[in-house]
Amino acid sequence: MRPIRFWALLLLIGTLNACSEDFTLLAPPSQKSAANFYQTAEDFQQAIFGVYDALQKRGTFNMGYWIAGEMRSDNTDAGEDVTGLAGQLAAIDTFDELPTNDYVQAIWADSYRGIARANVVLARLPKAELSAELKAQFEGEALFLRALFYYYLAQIFCNIPLILEETTSPDQPINQVPASQVYAQLIQDLRRAEELLPVRWPRGQEGRATKGAAATLLAKIYLIVGDRNSAATVLRRIINNYGYQLLPDYAALWGPENENNPESIFEVQYKAGGQGEGSPFVDQFVPWSTATGGQTGNRPTLDMQQAYEPGDRRFLISMDTAYVDARGNTQRARYIKKYLSQPFALFDAENNFIVFRYADVLLMLAEALGEGPEAYELINQVRRRAGLPDIGPNTPGTFEEKLLRERRVELAFENHRWFDLLRFGKAIEIMQAKGYRPKQCFPIPQREIDVSRGALQQNSEHR
Repeated sequence: MRPIRFWALLLLIGTLNACSEDFTLLAPPSQKSAANFYQTAEDFQQAIFGVYDALQKRGTFNMGYWIAGEMRSDNTDAGEDVTGLAGQLAAIDTFDELPTNDYVQAIWADSYRGIARANVVLARLPKAELSAELKAQFEGEALFLRALFYYYLAQIFCNIPLILEETTSPDQPINQVPASQVYAQLIQDLRRAEELLPVRWPRGQEGRATKGAAATLLAKIYLIVGDRNSAATVLRRIINNYGYQLLPDYAALWGPENENNPESIFEVQYKAGGQGEGSPFVDQFVPWSTATGGQTGNRPTLDMQQAYEPGDRRFLISMDTAYVDARGNTQRARYIKKYLSQPFALFDAENNFIVFRYADVLLMLAEALGEGPEAYELINQVRRRAGLPDIGPNTPGTFEEKLLRERRVELAFENHRWFDLLRFGKAIEIMQAKGYRPKQCFPIPQREIDVSRGALQQNSEHR
């Protein structure tokens, strides 16, 4: 198979993107000549890039996952607009969303689209006449990507259908299981994916899944289920074997010129230029967009602003509290800066979205080890880059409080905060203290319950 640049192939996958809206959204995307398609290495490479494409959907990284990971938490809010669709966004922010919420439906539908595409690849690979090396690569990628979608679904909706086979009929049984059963499957799949995937890809294909990406998600799942020893083993393997490093300058992580850097473990790839592959984050997060009249949500809270210690270099790299408008006047507004660039057009910027990076690995290892000299040293590696003094056992607060605060400011606006609060068992306590009536699980979309003819059951928090 001839080498091909990641982006050149992403632009060829349109035939894999259609999905029948008359079908339950657990069903697979329609395929062009599916019976004859899965024959060559090029066919499978196009198909696996169809799975990557689902990472860019409205319900996944383009919007859905930051709604669930950041805006649901104390990091950001929905802004001042509470009309129309913005009202549905605000309802999620305040834990008042209904099962008919459009954003909730999009998260569910687009995540399962990605899973369905991955399942097709996994189902067709065994009979394909491909080299063992190519089969291993495609299987590893499909397993990792499917696990990534399931990780978000299980964290967001809790009790979800676990579908591991190619869906060929809307009448196939729906196996709704608790999140714990999903995580058990993901551990199995990610161990296999790490084994199969390469440490890195050739230049031009940096956005594809690697051993480090699979291992990072695997460690996160181990922490969720409480297996800290296994998490520590995996995290040490990432540190010792996979060649990542903490960049000396936090600012060097951000912007199109710094994509896929040595600290980055996995990024959702975007490409501006009017091809439908650009990222929307500049226009979603900045308050001065002339096309939209302002940001569409995910505004940093005052509490987020106050979480930064004086002198933390990360603050003005991650967010700001004022900007200069087109007339040269200073306007007061909190906004996210990590994804700033010059868009090609509305919602068409070059910025990738970093899903996993090495600082997260260091902080997760501290979490897995628990309080002690090694854990504090891991945290302090991250703090020193931010220009902050070391902390230790005599620093005020419990070890978990100190670690959770460090994760908050280091990984701000990267879709970690709500899931960290869940994993640390702090989500209800912290959000109640902010005056909310929090729920741990999002509602199962009503459309999916209706289409399933009662096979899907609503989460108890939303009945």
